[in-house]
Amino acid sequence: MRPVTLCNVKYLTDIRTGATLRAMTSPRPLSSRQPPEPPALHARAMDNLEFIRDTMERAGSFTAVSGWGMVAVGVSAAVAAVAAAQTTSREAWLAVWIIAAVISLGISGWAIARKARAAKMPLVSGPAKKFALSFAPPIIVGAVLTLVLYRAGFTAVLPGLWLMLYGTAVIAGGAFSVPVVPVMGLCFMLAGVVALLTPAPWSDITLGASFAVFHIAFGVPIARRHGG
Repeated sequence: MRPVTLCNVKYLTDIRTGATLRAMTSPRPLSSRQPPEPPALHARAMDNLEFIRDTMERAGSFTAVSGWGMVAVGVSAAVAAVAAAQTTSREAWLAVWIIAAVISLGISGWAIARKARAAKMPLVSGPAKKFALSFAPPIIVGAVLTLVLYRAGFTAVLPGLWLMLYGTAVIAGGAFSVPVVPVMGLCFMLAGVVALLTPAPWSDITLGASFAVFHIAFGVPIARRHGG
C-alpha cells in the first residue's frame, strides 16, 4: 500500500488515478406505436353541449301549453253546452259533446304546435313526451268508459266522469308543465264531484260551465305570463 502523507490526508490533496465510470444503461428503442391522439377540442365541446341540452330537456317544463288555445277551447265548450241543451234525446246530447271533444283536441293540438314552433321548442323533447304520456291515459280511459256506460244506459253519470278524468289528465300532464296547469286540473276534478252528486239537469250545466269557464279563466293568465 502506498504511503499517504499527512498533508494529503488533512487537505484532501491525494488524487487517485485509475477510477472508472460505470457504464450507462443502453437506451431503449422508442416504440413504433404512437399514443392515440386526444379528441379534438370542438368535438369534446359538442359532446358536452349535447349532454347539457339533454339534461336540461329532461329536467325542464313543457311550456308550449297554449293559453289562447285554451281560451278557444272554452269558447267552443260554451257553444257545445248551448247546443246540447237544445237536444231532445240523450243520443243527440252525447253526439254534440263527442263532436265538441274532437274539435277541442284539434284546437289544442294546433295551438300547441304553433306555440312550440314560435318558441323553437321541439315537440319530441323530454318534457313534451312526458306531458303527452301522462295526459293521454285518462283520456283513453274516459273514451272507453263512455262507450261502456252509454251501452249500459248510464249516461247520467257521464258529465261527472268526463270532468274527473279530464281533471286527472290535466293534473298528470301538468306535473311537467307550468304550475298553474295542475291547479286547473284540480278544479275540474272538484267540478266532477259536484256533477256526480247532483241531478242530471244540474250535472249537464256543471259540465258546460266548467269546460267553458275554467279554460278561459286559466287560459288568459297562461297566455299573458308564458308567451301565448
